[in-house]
Parts: sequence; structure tokens; C-alpha cells
Amino acid sequence: MKPHLHKGGVALLATILGTGLGLAPLAAPPAQAADAVTINLINFNDFHGRIADKTTVQFAGTIEEARAAYGDANSLLLSAGDSIGASLFASTTQADQPTIDVLNALEVKASAVGNHEFDKGWADLRDRVIGSGASANAAWDYLGANVYKSGTTTPVLPEYKVYTVDGITVGVIGAITQETPALVSPAGISGLTFGDPVEAVNRVADQLSDGNTANGEAQVIVAEYHEGSSLSAPAATLQDAVDAGGAFAKIVQDTSPKVDVIFNGHTHSSYAWSAPVTGGGTRPVVQAASYSEKVGQVVLSVDPATGAVTNHTETLIARSTQDVNDLVAAYPRVAKVNSITSDALAYAAVVGDKAIGKVISDITTAFSGGAYTGGKYTGGKRDDRSKESTLGNLVANALLKTLKTTAHGGAQIGIVNPGGLRAELLYAKSGAEKKNGVVTYAEANSVLPFVNNLWTTTLTGAQLKTVLEQQWQPDGAQRPYLQLGLSDNVRYTYDASADAGSHITGIWVNGKRVTDDATYRIGSFSFLLAGGDNFKEFAKGTDTKDSGLVDYQAWISYLTKQSPVSPKFAKHGVEVQAASTATVGEEFPIKISNLDLTSLGSPANTSLKVTVGGRTVANHIPVTDGAADFSITLPNRGAVVVTARPSGTKVTVPVTIGKATATVYGLNESRTVRKGHSVAFRIQTAALGTGLWVTGTVKVYIGTRVVAKTTLHSWNHGTKKITLTKGDLRRYGRGTVVATAKLVSSSNTLPADLKVLTVTIV
Repeated sequence: MKPHLHKGGVALLATILGTGLGLAPLAAPPAQAADAVTINLINFNDFHGRIADKTTVQFAGTIEEARAAYGDANSLLLSAGDSIGASLFASTTQADQPTIDVLNALEVKASAVGNHEFDKGWADLRDRVIGSGASANAAWDYLGANVYKSGTTTPVLPEYKVYTVDGITVGVIGAITQETPALVSPAGISGLTFGDPVEAVNRVADQLSDGNTANGEAQVIVAEYHEGSSLSAPAATLQDAVDAGGAFAKIVQDTSPKVDVIFNGHTHSSYAWSAPVTGGGTRPVVQAASYSEKVGQVVLSVDPATGAVTNHTETLIARSTQDVNDLVAAYPRVAKVNSITSDALAYAAVVGDKAIGKVISDITTAFSGGAYTGGKYTGGKRDDRSKESTLGNLVANALLKTLKTTAHGGAQIGIVNPGGLRAELLYAKSGAEKKNGVVTYAEANSVLPFVNNLWTTTLTGAQLKTVLEQQWQPDGAQRPYLQLGLSDNVRYTYDASADAGSHITGIWVNGKRVTDDATYRIGSFSFLLAGGDNFKEFAKGTDTKDSGLVDYQAWISYLTKQSPVSPKFAKHGVEVQAASTATVGEEFPIKISNLDLTSLGSPANTSLKVTVGGRTVANHIPVTDGAADFSITLPNRGAVVVTARPSGTKVTVPVTIGKATATVYGLNESRTVRKGHSVAFRIQTAALGTGLWVTGTVKVYIGTRVVAKTTLHSWNHGTKKITLTKGDLRRYGRGTVVATAKLVSSSNTLPADLKVLTVTIV
């Protein structure tokens, strides 16, 4: 077993942990002992098919510049996965072949397999992306030490590869996030199991350092994890990221000391940290953002006699801004990349520049970090998956429209996972567009690039509630909450402070409250209905059917037929805190929040209108920061509906209103009348609140016989004059007669009896 002399004392470690920063970029190779070997590790992650104009070439130029600093013989180009999938149109329109060609031209040596490599299923990755023999495609080694054949611990991919760099053997181990089954269509990975990545890396590291050359002995070990921290430097330190727990903390703390370098991916974060190693010393932990924005570089000094890493530096290199022509002229590999990219863009332009529809204004994912300027949301960063969006709801409407026919599955509800939305529909013209508002084939395709089939399944009302509950993700998930997009016919209320499983307080479909035993046909992507993104309840649906339609094709068809389309700013899910039961006449407090969308152009709500049973009880309740806290008095047992202005969001408060106990009373007079004469008296109901009077039908009895009947109205304060005619009294002889009144029909009150008149007939 080789010694690991990770260089760096306590003072240096304290400085690194305190700042959260990696070491400074190298301007030139560091001075080192004459016999030390320099190994230049260049790494990228989450490229996601970024085949674009100059940026792809500049990305290639960044890599070549990093190579040139130490020479090809001392450099290894590696990846932490997700090179393909969720790609730009120029790549996805050719099933990511341009991306594979670009990375082949750059001579990538090895890559951890990422979850997006499984977007089209294991068979596609194995047989087309990787290929074999005459059909070999990706020229690099895809590594997955923790991807096993189901029911075994037999990896289906190579676990590692060993490369020789200037006489030093470098072992590269690949591992993928254990969340992969929740991130790709389960149908595509049937027969596979994804194990603990750290355990897999440690198992292979033991093998690579056991002194047996037959087992692939390596002097330097690099772990490529398609997993990482969601925090970035310099805003966060290494200690912050470790304290956040989860998979990253385990990677940093539990990865074997035999591993010299850790590269991360998956979370699109940016950091170059030097992390302490159990037993002493430090090692690099690096993730280089995403989409080719940065490249990670780790430079090692290695003692060739012992294989010990005696020094390391780690840094992130921003994508080059040099002129493309200069990079092409300087580096042959960049010239190849430029040619591949140009051909891909030319092909995509023919297909993608075709106008297929129009938008009235921006329709986007939820943004974060922006502000309501002039009453509308502007600025910030796209893809806040924890919030509802105009784009998510529009795509859900498209799914419902596409799949509602019996032939396509008979969908009644459309549902979208937020991670499926990869671009925006923007009003401003771009590229080859001549006018604002035009949507091209490429732009539409970029919104839904995954090529999912469209499925339908049947859920009960109870299951639909469970699905909405699963927006609160399981402990340890990368994102604690994922907001589903819903078709316009679905609304729900929730209480975020409630216990797990009890957040959802009410659901309405087509205006009718959902009951547990009702059934609904759901239309969505195969990824989601197979249980993706931890929405496992979908997989328990019944009569699941494949429509035979593909997502982007159906989406483009919808945009073409519905054009022009515009954003809808009414929210489908709103937080409401209120009692679940109440009584007519009571003062009823309501706390409502999360009323505002954060998609571009969304209005900030300013006031609320409240109706009960269609009767307006409040019309100008102020809204501040999407929230309001107020009380109303309940005049009847109708639905309590809150309408937010100007968004038009409608919220039905999930309350059951009981009847009030009404008191029917009169003067309780005692009257003496002569036989054959009439007598008049007044009845009235008690007020239930300010301006509220019990209404309904009242009957007046003598004994069991109805002698009078009348209706009380709120406009006369529930008061009515009753006359007992001489005919009413004729049948009674001289003596005492007692009349009683009873409220017998009211939607808002319970019946009550009261003696109202005692008549003595003489």
C-alpha cells in the first residue's frame, strides 16, 4: 500500500477552512523537487450538450490552454458526468451526437456516468452512446462503480480505469448519485440498482492500492462523483457545505484516505476546496459550475518513488473569452470542435429557425433573486423549482389538451415536474427571428428537451393528495421541495407548517372539492408517471397507458394550434391557515400567503375580494408581499372564496360551516279576545352578528295544527307580523290557547321552538 503524504500543515488548513477558497490559480508550473512528477488534471461537469456558437469553442479553448501549461503528456481530461441530456437544441436535435463528437475531439479520457446519461434509458446509453466494436461511439471510458445489476453487486459499467501519466499510474473511479432512480424514468433503468457511491469508491480504492498490479494498482487515485454540494464558494465555505450534511458531507468525511482527488458534479455548484483527510493532510474537492461556464484544474506533485502526493493546487478556470479564430488557429483540437459545432448549428438552424407559434409576453419558469418593479416581477435567476410558474402551468395545460381524447388516454388533469422545464418562452426576438413574440422550433424544443413519452394513469383523490404531499421531498433529497405545474382546472390549499403528510388541506378539480374515493385520469411525462423526482405515488396508478406521443412534438403542436399564447398569473396552490369548521354568524379569521408568482412579468397582488355563498363580505383587503391576515363574519353556509387582484388567483378556503342556533321569539304576550275575533302579534329572529339576521320559513302552531306560516328576510331584520284570524280561533272554545312558532327551513340555522302568544278566549 502506498503512503499518502498529503502536504499542508495545520496553519494552512485553518486558513483554507476559514475562507472557503481554493488555492490561487497557477500562472506557471510550481517549483518542485527535480524528481517530482507533475500531473495536470482538467475536469468539467454537467456540460449538458452545450453546443452553441462561440461558447463551445471557447470551452474547448479553455481546456487546451490548461493542457498547454503542463503539456499533453502530463495532463488528463476528465468529467464528472451529465455531458449529455437536457441539452441545447443543436445537440438534442441529433440525439446529442454533436456533443459526443466534440468530447471525442477534445480527447476526454474518462467520465463518471451522470443521471442524465440515463435519460433515454440504460439500453440507449450502453448500445448507442457508448457502443462497442464497429458501433463504438463515445471514445472515453464511462465509469460507474455503484451501478449494479439488480439483485447483485456486479457493476454493469467499468468501475475504474488506470492511465499512465509521465510514468505515474493514475486510477480514476466513477460513481453516480444514489438519487438516480428518482431522477430518470424508472422504466429506462429497469434491472439496475444504484448503490452508495462512497462505499463503491472506497471498495475500488482498496483494490487499486492493494499492491497487486493484476488488480490495477494505481499510485494516484481520483474519485469522480456525480454528486456534490448545493452550496458554492465564495458565499459558502467547505465547513458550511459539510455542516449542511447529506451526500456531500459523506463524500468529504468518509471517502477513503487512499483517494487523492475528489471531483464533483450534479449540483451545478462552484467550488475548489482543500479538504482535510482522515489521518492527516488535505486533498482537493472541486466542482466546476455547469454548462461549460468553468473548468476545474488540479495540479499534483507526485513522488515517483513512493507514489505519494507531496503537493496539490486546485482552482476553477472561467471559460475563455479569447477570440474564436485565435483559439482555432492555436489549437488543432479546438479547430475540430469548431468544425463539429458549426455543422451542428447549421443543421439545427434549418430545423430550428422555423417559426411555430407566438407568445404575447414572457412565459417562464419561476425566478429567484428578482424584484417586483412597477408592480411586475423582473430580474433574478431562472429555474427556482420550489415555486409555481407560468411556464409549468402552461405545459400542464398542453398535456391536458393533448391527452384528453380517449385515443390518447382520456386525461382529466395535466401535471408537470419543474425539473423538466429547461428553457423559457421569451417575447423579445433573438437569433434569426425578425419580430418580437415569435417562438421557433428550437426555442420550443429547448423547453422540453428530454424526449419523454406521454403517458396517462388513474389516481384516486387520496392518491392525488399524496402526490401533492410528495412535493415536500424525502429527507436527504437534493431539493427539499419541488413544485408541480398543474392544469388550470386544478386548485389546492396547503399549510406548510403542518406535519409531513398533512400539508394539503383541500383540492378542487373543475370547481368541485376532491374526495378520497373519486378517480382522476392524469396526463404527464413517462418520467414522472413512472415515479421520477421522488413522486412515487404516480407509479401506483392504475390503467397506465403510453399515448405513443413524444413530449416535445406534442408541445410544439400545442403551441402551433393555440398560438398566440399568453401567461396566466392565477396561482393554483396557495397557503391558507384557517379553522376547518365554523358557524354562521361567527367572526372567522383567515391567514393567506404565497399569493404571488415569480415568473417574469407576474404582477404583485395588492388586494383581496372575499365572498361567502356568492355574497361579497369584503372587497378591498390589502395584500403585502403576497400575504394577508384578516377576519370576516360568516353570513351563510356558502363557499368562502378569496380572489386576489390583479392576478385573478381564486382560493376556496377549506372550511365546513355549520348552522347557527336561531332563537325565534315574540312578545310572549298574553291577550284576551272575544270569541269570533282575530288577534295580531309580532315574531322576530335574533341577530347573529352585525347586520346579520336569521332568515327562513316560520310556522305558528296551536297544538299540532299550523295556523300561520311566513318567511323572514334579512332586509326586514327577520321581523314579521302574524295575525290569527277569527277562523283560526273559531274551533277553540272559551279558555286559554297557546301559540308557538318554529323555524322549520333555513340553510344557515337550526330549528328552535318558542311560545310567542297566550290567548284567552272569552
